[in-house]
Amino acid sequence: MPTPTPTPNGILLVDKQPGMTSHDVVSRTRKLAGTRKVGHAGTLDPMATGLLILGLGVSTRLLTFIVGLTKEYLATIRLGASTTTDDKEGHYLGFAPASQVARVTEGDIAAGIRDLTGEIEQVPSSVSAIKVAGRRAYDMVRAGEQVELKARRVTVAAFDVLGTEHGIDEDGNTYIDLQVRVECSSGTYIRALARDLGFKLGVGGHLTELRRTRIGEFHVTDAVNLEHLDGAPDLLTPADVARAIFPIINLTEQQAIDL
Repeated sequence: MPTPTPTPNGILLVDKQPGMTSHDVVSRTRKLAGTRKVGHAGTLDPMATGLLILGLGVSTRLLTFIVGLTKEYLATIRLGASTTTDDKEGHYLGFAPASQVARVTEGDIAAGIRDLTGEIEQVPSSVSAIKVAGRRAYDMVRAGEQVELKARRVTVAAFDVLGTEHGIDEDGNTYIDLQVRVECSSGTYIRALARDLGFKLGVGGHLTELRRTRIGEFHVTDAVNLEHLDGAPDLLTPADVARAIFPIINLTEQQAIDL
């Protein structure tokens, strides 16, 4: 009898491309790896790019311990308009007058960001995967239902402005784009930070770009682009991943024998 092909077992770091859902990434990986047993640790919106961590085979059990790790994002927040989804994928709710946007100073932005740094109470974006009475919030919103989510405590360890750009869009609306870096706890919505900063500044705000660059000790620079693969991807071993997410004790040869 032929030897059965072993089921792939390990962790895969993927650099998700724009337009793909997290489920698209899982489906593509199943085909490449030849297994149905694939899961992911934390979704990314289709608009977002960056690090998505997948588990294959019995290593899907490790995803439970990866989901809660801290995360880092690079994002662009546009001040001057609000949307129904708190990002550029939604419908615009309104635009701030040019004179109002012009009154927003760097000091105002810095003060608003300080208020959104540290341990904060954050109301998640209504278009999220959070379940309300057993249904996903985004499904309810798309069905035209009103969704009110409760605030939850999250930690924003860093909220840094890397660049600022003032501009006017093709319809003549004035805006301020902030390129930011955010380090935060699991469960933090960067779209909600954009929304809340715009609200504090009185001009509205939403997200136009989002890239996840790190989850715990795992970095997007070590991730693969699935579109460039035509065969089974190389996986991180369960032992290497466990070393990255759990405390370890290095044993001498005799200690290993005793254990």
